[in-house]
Amino acid sequence: MLASCDSTPAPPAGDAAADVAADTAADTAADTAADTAADTAADARQDAVADARPDAAMDAPADAGPPVRLQLLQLSDWHGQIDPLTASRATADGGMTNQPIGGAAALAAHFRRDRMMVPATLTLTAGDEFGASPPLASFFEEEPAVLALNALGLQFSTLGNHNFDRGVMHLQTMIGRARYQYVASNLDNVAANLMGVRAPFHIETVGGLRVGIVGITNPDAAMLTSPGRLGTITVRAPAAAAMDAQRMARAAGAHVVIALCHLGATGRDATMNPTGPLLDFARGVSGFAVILGDHTDIEVNTMVNGQLVVEARSKGLSYGRIQLTVDPATGAASAVRAEFVQPWVSDVTPDPAVASALMPFRDRLRAQLDGVIGTTSAVLERGMNVERLREIALGNLVADAIRAQYNTQLAFVNGGGLRAPIPGTYAPADMSLRRTTMGYRMGPPYDIVAGDVFEVLPFGNVVVTRTITGRLLHQVLERSVGMLPAAFGGFLHVSGIRFTYSAAAPMGMRVRAVTLADGTAVPPNDATYTLATSDFTNSGGDGYTMLADGSGATRELMAAVVLGYIRMRGGVMPATDGRITALP
Repeated sequence: MLASCDSTPAPPAGDAAADVAADTAADTAADTAADTAADTAADARQDAVADARPDAAMDAPADAGPPVRLQLLQLSDWHGQIDPLTASRATADGGMTNQPIGGAAALAAHFRRDRMMVPATLTLTAGDEFGASPPLASFFEEEPAVLALNALGLQFSTLGNHNFDRGVMHLQTMIGRARYQYVASNLDNVAANLMGVRAPFHIETVGGLRVGIVGITNPDAAMLTSPGRLGTITVRAPAAAAMDAQRMARAAGAHVVIALCHLGATGRDATMNPTGPLLDFARGVSGFAVILGDHTDIEVNTMVNGQLVVEARSKGLSYGRIQLTVDPATGAASAVRAEFVQPWVSDVTPDPAVASALMPFRDRLRAQLDGVIGTTSAVLERGMNVERLREIALGNLVADAIRAQYNTQLAFVNGGGLRAPIPGTYAPADMSLRRTTMGYRMGPPYDIVAGDVFEVLPFGNVVVTRTITGRLLHQVLERSVGMLPAAFGGFLHVSGIRFTYSAAAPMGMRVRAVTLADGTAVPPNDATYTLATSDFTNSGGDGYTMLADGSGATRELMAAVVLGYIRMRGGVMPATDGRITALP
């Protein structure tokens, strides 16, 4: 179905798995040595070209050939979604039915079909292809996600904030396992922290066409990860860095230049045009044939400054299929169009080699996470940014669980840390369970398995308990609602307190009243309260720098606490109860 608009690791199994294993060993050794030498030489050449020819951005290479039809296949914000999701699909009789969509094996088949139609094809994403992943990837240090992306033919990515979730040492390991290349154009000190990253641009020849690739990391990446995870890397302003990299790529011989941006749309204006950092970036640059967005799970297909701007749905719910004809003599792109493909599993034969390569990981995971821990009377929803905008039952559940475990007066958890609904896409072997995924018995009620909890909380965060003053609590809550009405990953879900706010008030003056659950007022003074939260938030993540004062005792893994809470209760009845109330 298309919507178009112009404008501890286990050894893999099977032949594909053997290729992955062999490539991992060979590529890691060869690429590290070759890339280091090549990057050093390329950097020197690029610097010399930039110094000698600062105005070469629009120059056409002298060896231009005939026009080339180029195809770009774009994944956005995949987050290690190896297994299919479930989505509603229209039927021939006008009804709707739930069907599996996406997943690595089906995407591999869809991509193979697309490449057969247009041989000059590049397969790309713009960061966060792993990180905040379901258990099948996250329990094995994200290795299965990278192996799956190798198998489906990903060629280029840039670095998003979640690529740094486990720090630069882990990221370096993933770069070594990847058969695809990373391009970084706005990261300073990247070479001092990571080997094998192409900076500040890369040129790939496809169908005789030299395609310049620029990679942009979101400027708030450091704020969205735990302190220190970027090493000494710093992020420069996207637009200026992108234009510098584009000029150098053209001077080095690129016929056409595209940008991979870990920036996304965050909403729509009154005329339903997309808005947000991706569109701001596009308005601040020129000369890119295509700008590929990421990060926010909102589809974008529009022209800005003569540049096609595309962002697909996250986790493989859709992918972008972009086609353009490029005249190498002038660098001009014509017949530029993009369409979103919904990769329904039933439309293809999923690649069996991909499935078999991942089976050893799946078998080991099921032994740990398939057990039923309780039931829920309804789905605990998450997605489309609801967890970043308002109180939801899933946020209440997690906050209640950590408060109950440590008997604190208050608890709060960030919405951006809640990565899946319950039940989610975790696939237990027992098909008699009641789940939302096709092939299982249907609910409600639904069976909750241990894997669901680790899908919701994949980061390995640990609970921290501490004291907090009323004054500091008010500052924290102001930060929580300060970005509204825009979605904010730092929006806090609370337990033990209630508060009201007005998004119409100036930032820093939005919180109207705060009370304990029993109605006792919590004024902004020096009275103290006991608190449970995550180590991420307590260390200043999401901009909560007021909490990064060294206070707090580390406790247990947050996912383990929530799992135990559900198991002890035996069941969940999702509800919100007015803990967070928006006023005019």
